[in-house]
Amino acid sequence: MSVLILLVGVLAGVFILIRKIVSGKRCKSKVQLHGKTVIITGSNTGIGRETAVDLARRGARVILACRNKVRAEAALAIVKRESQSNNVVFMELDLASQKSVRSFAETFLKTEKRLDILINNAGVYMQGTTEDGLGLMFGVNHIGHFLLTNLLLDRLKECGPSRVVTVSSMCHDFGNLDFNLLSAHKEFGKGNSLMDVLRIYSNSKLCNVLFTHELAKRLQGTQVTCYSLHPGAINSELARNVQLGFKKVLKLIGALFFKDVESGAQTTLYCALQEGIEGLSGRYFSNCAVKNVRAKAQDDAVAKKLWEVSEKFCGLA
Repeated sequence: MSVLILLVGVLAGVFILIRKIVSGKRCKSKVQLHGKTVIITGSNTGIGRETAVDLARRGARVILACRNKVRAEAALAIVKRESQSNNVVFMELDLASQKSVRSFAETFLKTEKRLDILINNAGVYMQGTTEDGLGLMFGVNHIGHFLLTNLLLDRLKECGPSRVVTVSSMCHDFGNLDFNLLSAHKEFGKGNSLMDVLRIYSNSKLCNVLFTHELAKRLQGTQVTCYSLHPGAINSELARNVQLGFKKVLKLIGALFFKDVESGAQTTLYCALQEGIEGLSGRYFSNCAVKNVRAKAQDDAVAKKLWEVSEKFCGLA
C-alpha cells in the first residue's frame, strides 16, 4: 500500500511539473486601457474569449467580433461576468465572407470613435470554401483578417500609438507558399487527408507571419505597430472539426501537454500590451518573447507578392 501511495505521489508530482512547464510565461504588463477600444475576432471561445476577459478587466471597450450570434451572445455574458465590465459588445463578423467583413468595418467605423488594438485571433482548421470561392483556411485565417486590417488601418493610425496582433502558429514553420497552386485552386494546397489539411493550415499560418512582416514595412512612419505570434498548443475548440479518432488522441495528449486557454492567451496579451516592444514591429513572438523565424517567414519578395495577391482577392488592388 505504501508503495502505491508513493507511486501516486510521484506521478502527481510529475504531472504538476509538466503542467507548470507547459503553461509557459505570463504577460506581466500592468497597463490599463480605460478609454481604449479593442477588437478581437473569434472571441466567443478559447484564447480569444480569455483575451477579451483580461482586456475588459483593464478597462478597455472590447468588441467581440464573431460569426455565430448565439455563441457570441453566450460569450458576451461570460466576459461581462468574469471581467466585471459592461463595456463589452458583440458585433457580427464572418471572416469567410468579404461582404460581412466590409459590413462589419463600415458599422464599426460609423459607431465607434476609437480603435487602439486589433487582435486577429480567429482561425479554422478544416477544409471547405468561403462565400467568395477561396479555400476556407486561406480565406478565413489570412484573407479575412487581411481585408479587415486594411479597412481599419486609418482608424488605427488616427488613434496611435496602436497595435495589430495576429495569432499565427508554430505550424507556419511547415508552410510553403506555392503561388501557382493558389492561382489554380484559390488555396495554398489541395487534398483532404490528415497531412493535406495540416499542410494547408500551416500555409495559412505562414501567411499570417508574412502579412505581419510586410505590414510593419508599410506602417513605418506611423504610430501603428504589429506582431504575429504562436500561442502554444492549446486545449481549445480549434480542432473541433477534425476526425473523431484524431480528436480523441488530441484530447488525451492535451490533458498533459497542451496549455489551457488562460495560459494560451498570454503571448497575445504580451503583444497587445507590453511596453517597449515597438521597435520589434513585424516580428514573431512565442512564450512572451520575440523569436527568430526561418528565412521563408521573413522573405521580403514573398511577403510583398502575398500582399499584392491578397489585395486582388479582396478587391483592394
